[in-house]
Amino acid sequence: MMFEAKHEMIKKLAREFAENEIAPVAIDADATGEYPKELWEKVARYGFTGITIPKEYGGMGGDYKSLVLAMEEFAAKDVSAGSFLMSNSLSGAPYLYFGNEEQKQKYLKPLAQGKTIASFGLTEPGAGCDSGSVSTTAEEDGDYYILNGRKTFITMAPLCDYAVIFAKTDMKAGTRGITAFIVESKWDGFSTGKPESKMGIHASVTSDIILENVRVPKENILGQIGKGFNIAMSILDAGRVTVAAQSLGAAKGALDCAVEYSKERVQFGRAISKFQNTQFTLADMATKVEAARQLVYSAADKLDNHQKVTTEAAMAKYYASETAVEVANKSLQIHGGYGYMKEYAIERIYRDARILPIYEGTSEIQKLVISRNVLAD
Repeated sequence: MMFEAKHEMIKKLAREFAENEIAPVAIDADATGEYPKELWEKVARYGFTGITIPKEYGGMGGDYKSLVLAMEEFAAKDVSAGSFLMSNSLSGAPYLYFGNEEQKQKYLKPLAQGKTIASFGLTEPGAGCDSGSVSTTAEEDGDYYILNGRKTFITMAPLCDYAVIFAKTDMKAGTRGITAFIVESKWDGFSTGKPESKMGIHASVTSDIILENVRVPKENILGQIGKGFNIAMSILDAGRVTVAAQSLGAAKGALDCAVEYSKERVQFGRAISKFQNTQFTLADMATKVEAARQLVYSAADKLDNHQKVTTEAAMAKYYASETAVEVANKSLQIHGGYGYMKEYAIERIYRDARILPIYEGTSEIQKLVISRNVLAD
């Protein structure tokens, strides 16, 4: 796939930033569960917080190809850093595509500039892959809606300034009864649970969002009443492409670790990269990483050309995320016992990669989406 000079420039910028700013602090961030505030301030100054957001709203004015290139480079050094870009992209898109002008100025612009943090509140304890079964309620009360419910596994929730919350305004209408609301974290009744103690992506903080009689003014309805499910589904296509790029980055990082280590590790008098078994394993890893890359880039290109991308997004997310897990596993095996030690990056990549086939729609959900479209032909 052909890229323009602007794409090569952002890829180079993202790679240098990831190598110079992210990689040196990734081990400490994994241990402490957070990145230094100064790092995220640098991320904002470089424009990475608003890659796909138009310049008039404080963003870079880039396209999805720019976003996936930056994501690939960030996640290659630390999947958690990629989660931050993913969260901003997923959280910013509802305001960009469905918000009115006042909402864009109030919520999208500071988000793009890195002045605020936003979350995307769809998943619930009883509504994961089945997004249509959300039980959070929104009852009309004059000029307000009263929200009650609980969202779970919400990225950046403990730090967010506001969140898009999907709630039922009509309990009898199924998916047609879901509405999206912009809810500010400072409002009475909005709270977050204890940050989750996760297997991986430690520096990407995650928790529940708890809503107890939160009064949301009607001016904070995003889009139209009853159209929340449509908003969520349209955003998830782009979100899946973004997670696919994050997965690609994880796979690339794991492959890079394996190549470097195999050249340095000496056994039986020579580097293990000289053994045919290692060479064949690396060849298999590299081929799958490149196949994932082409799927991700193609899906991003279709997004940029405003083409329907549901099937391609599912394919990219499914294949790239499964590839990330497989390549990380093989890379750790090449490292042998050292790969199990925290001082080696592959130990962190191995743990981080495991979430990729799960969030933003499990691999099973992606296969369901793909098969439905195949059978519909």
